[in-house]
Amino acid sequence: MAKTETPRRIRGTQDIFGEEQRRFAHVLATFERVRALYCFQRVDIPVFESTAVFARSLGETTDVVSKEMYTFEDRGGDSLTLRPEFTAGIARAYLTEGWQQFAPLKLTTSGPVFRYERPQKGRFRQFHQIDAEVIGAAEPAADVELLVLADQLLRELGISEGVTLQLNTLGDAATRDAWREALVAHFEAHRGELSEDSLTRLEKNPMRILDSKDPRDRPIADSAPDIDAYLTDEARAFFEAVTAGLDAAGVAWERNARLVRGLDYYRHTAFEFVTDRLGSQGTVLAGGRYDGLIGSLGGPETAGVGWAAGVERLAMLLEEPAAATIDAVMVPMGAEAETRATGIVADLRRAGVAVEMAYKGKMKARMAKADALGARFAIIIGEDELAKGVAAVKTLGAGTQAEVAFADLAEALR
Repeated sequence: MAKTETPRRIRGTQDIFGEEQRRFAHVLATFERVRALYCFQRVDIPVFESTAVFARSLGETTDVVSKEMYTFEDRGGDSLTLRPEFTAGIARAYLTEGWQQFAPLKLTTSGPVFRYERPQKGRFRQFHQIDAEVIGAAEPAADVELLVLADQLLRELGISEGVTLQLNTLGDAATRDAWREALVAHFEAHRGELSEDSLTRLEKNPMRILDSKDPRDRPIADSAPDIDAYLTDEARAFFEAVTAGLDAAGVAWERNARLVRGLDYYRHTAFEFVTDRLGSQGTVLAGGRYDGLIGSLGGPETAGVGWAAGVERLAMLLEEPAAATIDAVMVPMGAEAETRATGIVADLRRAGVAVEMAYKGKMKARMAKADALGARFAIIIGEDELAKGVAAVKTLGAGTQAEVAFADLAEALR
């Protein structure tokens, strides 16, 4: 009979365990703690949406839509897509669930997202993001609050050293139109020198040529006109308000006039927190203002700004988190003691005491397990202890031991 072959993990996915899981959990726990300080509400949205949600919001010509989305037809014939990011789904929910009544709305979420791209260090086909959004606030103060939140998150994770906030303005609609016209004229003058990808972008999305990595494009992109010459007074004042807010909050930043977002619904602030500690995948958190997004999904024109960060990339920057400690290990000796210990352990856990049960092996092996788990105490119950209604509680660090009545164990272990 042929041996059944175990299916392998799908390329670009991961099984997260041990130290890696501790890093991962530390990122999420810190994010939850910090978002609460800023009074952001937690939201959870579907893992899959109608394909139109992402095609309209991300743009039909983007690489994400044209090459990277996991899209399939369900049994009812509808085209569905696994979410490649969070913002579009949150914007859809804002419209379809009637959340406009709560605006301005400050939201965070986290979970898996999916993109079919070449797996490499810190990049997977199923990966995880944390996400923060403010919808319905047109003021620059919303941009500042999100950036200060991101800065505090990186600081509390202990990874802010060597991470730089790069900031740019994309202006308002009038600014973008004028700048786009100047960029097209500049790139048309160098059409014969551009890469094939940039020629395609020139027709559909000329701003994206500015962040091309192709060596043929770099000299042309670097000599392109800056947006500053085309900023309206309103757009300039908005950017100055954002930078003044960051300065007041003590958040360091530097200007990157080549930082762009290609889609037309992006406005004003664009930003990235970048590091040189992750090789070519240097962006750890990025976002911007998307005042035109909800309108592109069929809703009223609504201000919005947000950011997302890859949990895996953040986790790679962490020092190894300490393994979780436990309060005690229960060491029952004999069948009767094991039965009694089961009830005691249940009571201790209900009282908020973290307890592991050491079922197997001789006394020495079970005590070794208690040490290996980093427990503070070992609770030993045998025939003598059962007869007296007490447990022998050994303080593992000091090596001391005392008898404690079963009813008093929770208090003693605290």
